[in-house]
Amino acid sequence: MRTMANTQTARPESSETRTTLDLEALKKHFGEWYRDDDLLEEAEMNTDLYPYRELFSPIKIGRLEIKNRLVMAPMGNINMNDETGRPGERMVRYFEERAKGGTGLLTSGLIPVSQGIDPTVLEKDRLGYFPRLHGSRSYYSGWRDIANACHAYGARFFIQLTAGLGRVGNPECLLTLKRFPRSASFNKNYYLPAVPCLRLSDRSLKKIIRRTGDAAADAKVAGIDGVYLHAHEGYLMEQLANRAFNRRKLGRYANWQAFGLDMVREIRRRCGDRYPIMFRLDLSLMLNVTYGEELKKIPELKKYSNERSVEESLQYMEALIRAGVDCFDVDLGCYDNWWLPHPPTFMPPACYRDVAACAKAYLEEKKILSNQGVPVPIVAVGKLGYPDLAEKLLRESKADMIMLGRPLLADPYWPQKAYAGRVADIRPCIGCQDACINEFVEGGHPYCTVNPRCSFEMQFPLEAPPAPRCKRVAVIGAGPAGIECALACHARGHEVVLFDDKAAAGGTLDVAALAKIKMDLHHYVDWLQHQVEKASQEPGFRYLPKTIASLNMLLDERFDVIVCATGAKAVGLPVDGAEHALLGAEVTEHLERVEGKKKIIIVGAGAVGMELAFKLSDDPEREILIVEATDKVLDGVCTANRGYLIYYLKERGAKIWLHSQLVSISDKGATIRHNVSPSVPNPFVTWTPLLPENVVNPLAKPVKEDFREEFVEADAVILAVGMKSDDKLYRELVQNYAAPEIYNIGDSFQAATIKPAVRAGYRLGMKI
Repeated sequence: MRTMANTQTARPESSETRTTLDLEALKKHFGEWYRDDDLLEEAEMNTDLYPYRELFSPIKIGRLEIKNRLVMAPMGNINMNDETGRPGERMVRYFEERAKGGTGLLTSGLIPVSQGIDPTVLEKDRLGYFPRLHGSRSYYSGWRDIANACHAYGARFFIQLTAGLGRVGNPECLLTLKRFPRSASFNKNYYLPAVPCLRLSDRSLKKIIRRTGDAAADAKVAGIDGVYLHAHEGYLMEQLANRAFNRRKLGRYANWQAFGLDMVREIRRRCGDRYPIMFRLDLSLMLNVTYGEELKKIPELKKYSNERSVEESLQYMEALIRAGVDCFDVDLGCYDNWWLPHPPTFMPPACYRDVAACAKAYLEEKKILSNQGVPVPIVAVGKLGYPDLAEKLLRESKADMIMLGRPLLADPYWPQKAYAGRVADIRPCIGCQDACINEFVEGGHPYCTVNPRCSFEMQFPLEAPPAPRCKRVAVIGAGPAGIECALACHARGHEVVLFDDKAAAGGTLDVAALAKIKMDLHHYVDWLQHQVEKASQEPGFRYLPKTIASLNMLLDERFDVIVCATGAKAVGLPVDGAEHALLGAEVTEHLERVEGKKKIIIVGAGAVGMELAFKLSDDPEREILIVEATDKVLDGVCTANRGYLIYYLKERGAKIWLHSQLVSISDKGATIRHNVSPSVPNPFVTWTPLLPENVVNPLAKPVKEDFREEFVEADAVILAVGMKSDDKLYRELVQNYAAPEIYNIGDSFQAATIKPAVRAGYRLGMKI
């Protein structure tokens, strides 16, 4: 376990009855939680509370019994279906794996029922990337297969139905379908605020309600155990249920509660009183708390200040229960502060424990029961992949069930391993959201950065098939790519030698994991080390740390296969005075190099530069200036992760200069060619995302050039401008015919993120 500092920062305490939330205190807490040693301890993968008797006790949702308290969150299943919307074999195997792993209740990603009404859920030629249930009997068989696969392992399966996307849907429908996006009122589109979303008529909304009832009836006949209504995070159902987005003056749905209540009543009418209905709700959008007075000045947000209060959300829950809802999960936030509903690695463990406790206490205090006369379970969400902490929340009655999303992508067998006390073997989620979210934003389907089998279960079985011929395999580099390759080769029966020049496994991740706020990455590095140590106890696997694999050594050993996973090295910039600069990776590892330095310039607004800026800004006396040559901050990083860093750096007073270049460095500071044109984008925008590189924004205005050279005083200039592949050994091996098969993978092939390194290492290991 890492050594903890003794500084303390209090987590906001709820009132004695726990039926109120201090949202301002929560916002502050989310930005500084890591200063609290107790919270850092909670985020450890310990077994102090084992056996987990609460986690693995049964519970009822209405009349339906769930075998344990674990719920798989609705991770989007985009592009896991065919182009018409029918769930494919990939999707069936994906859910089957998590049922097999021991989860009690699985839920699908969002399934729209509003095709033809909300144009953002369809693409050209009426095809789509969302799975479908309503509209054709041809969709049923895939859903029946999923339900049957889950039932085979004693798990239950709910389908999440959504009214649509509305203002947070893809505005490309304006080009592909010649139709404007739709919403509860005239709202700006989230992705392209210049695109208006037209108001849906009451007639259209009633049609969506009828379709939801139809879909629920179809689900029941298909053997699906319940429906799950998607009513949070600013999607269409939330847009109708929140005055921030619903500013209608006339008609039935000017009443912000009416749409949700009518939908629940329609499901009850079609499916009867006993068919379970689960409901996802945010207790607050947190827009006013997030942006304060600035909210009314931001053109994209100024109409959204009249949001639903926590008290109104609780009253809405009560009304929904009386209409027929059996279970809730609750969180905070929406797309415009997306790090809240999609908490990245930087957010605290169990970040919404008080939100769940507030809802649970409200129902208990008012003695509210479901229409079956039983308690309504409250499901806790938000960074709960730590077994001890999940058990603790249940023992303290802060929630009734625990929802895991990304942790079950990282390790479908999280429940089985926790039940057996094998917590050290749980492959941890690192909170990067690179594969589970960014991947489908860029046109792929969700999978997992650290689990190369996630969403590829039909291609790669859990038990690796034996290799047709045993080979002697050398793997150079014990980072994610090298370790995945070595373990896969070993599992298939090859004789493996894993070389690394460092004393411990993990490659350069051990440095990135030093920050307290990167606890999840720290757990992943520990997991890699643990897996290597376990493999080393078995025949046919040798791990040689602190060993430089030279060309001559490898030639002498006569390996059949050599895999180079030698990583990448940080690069500098060819500017005058570069010798005065520090490299970002060096400072991350050795913070003492900037100890006492109060004015710091960081060149590069990528992940390394921005995370380092956040770490250094922990000292309130520091002045941080980040200089970025492009007009984008954290380009390629998940919107939630980038939003968190940008928001809290602004809160701490950091400055960011975009479209600006470093000219020279001295021991007194740096000369910067700074673009001061008003056309340079505001670097602190967190309410609108960066569009994927292949999506052209026809409304974008070009950045004009108005450069001024400025000398900025600084105690330290840090270069965080990228990495360069270290493929020198690979080239030498190829030139000297060191083995019949020689491969180059991971950062030594192309410096990138963990995602391609893990995938390449595993896939190569499975094919050698």
